[in-house]
Amino acid sequence: MGSLLPKLAELLKDEYKLKKNIKDGVRSLEKEMKSMHAALHKVAELPWDQLDDQVKLWAWEVRELSFGMEDVVDKFLVRVDDDSEPATKSNRLKQLTKKMAGLFTKGKACHQIAYAIKDINKQVQEVSNRRGRYTVDTIVAGIAPATTIEPRLKALYTEVMQLVGIAGKRDQEVMNLLSEGDSVSTKKLKIVSVVGFGRLGKTTLVKTVYDKIKGGFDCSAFVPVSQNADAKKVFIDILLDLGMYESHLTMLDEKQLINKLQERLENKRYLIVIDDIWDEKLWEIVNLAFPSSNNFESRLITTSRIVSVSKLCCSSTDHSVYQMKPLSADDS
Repeated sequence: MGSLLPKLAELLKDEYKLKKNIKDGVRSLEKEMKSMHAALHKVAELPWDQLDDQVKLWAWEVRELSFGMEDVVDKFLVRVDDDSEPATKSNRLKQLTKKMAGLFTKGKACHQIAYAIKDINKQVQEVSNRRGRYTVDTIVAGIAPATTIEPRLKALYTEVMQLVGIAGKRDQEVMNLLSEGDSVSTKKLKIVSVVGFGRLGKTTLVKTVYDKIKGGFDCSAFVPVSQNADAKKVFIDILLDLGMYESHLTMLDEKQLINKLQERLENKRYLIVIDDIWDEKLWEIVNLAFPSSNNFESRLITTSRIVSVSKLCCSSTDHSVYQMKPLSADDS
């Protein structure tokens, strides 16, 4: 959005000869977008997993709206830009014809920008109203700034080669589990669950594997799960990571979200990582979204600190549990 605000200011210059009502519309847009820009900055400073799902969707709507608005402004600025060169005696008639056509084009462009500004103002007002209904500012203000780095977040963005004992050994072992089996079983959905106590590096390991192999799949998602997470939040986070940004997602119940997710993954080879599952009941619900009838060599990776949860994730003989152990004396 940072590049949009200067362009809105550019529209107000006298050289574009916009009518007063259009200029008023642009000023209104500029004022509202500045306010939204400030709110987005506050959202961006907070841990993503602590944000309410409605706030996440509102932030996405604002970004999409700003991209569309910038596209409209760019097209207008290009169309009204007069790049004609000084006329010579030989091409004076041609330049005069071009200038007359240009006047018509500018008039048409101004007429179109007037309608576009009116429509965008309506959309901005709707998004602004949702900000009020979702109490974005209150929710953001109510979240205390993080004073420490959440271990899983740090693990997600740490360079793999900085992590002793990960590259070249453990990740290869997990990838072997994901690919093992005969020609029939490898086509089915396969689940690998990595289990081990906290701070062993489970998140780093599965993120390493995820980054290495996700290019071979039609779609992929990596979703961290908190200790008190509910199935609805897990489903929404997966859909968001798969690129489904729909403002009504938070209004759906678990059954409707499962249907949405299954529709999204239908006839696709997918890779999904669900990181740090604590609760067996949570997995039983989440697992309903991933039917075993998928025969596109899809893969699902989970991590947990609890052995019983990992075993439940891999209840089928086609699935595998990877027991993560502390580093050996040579690696530590």
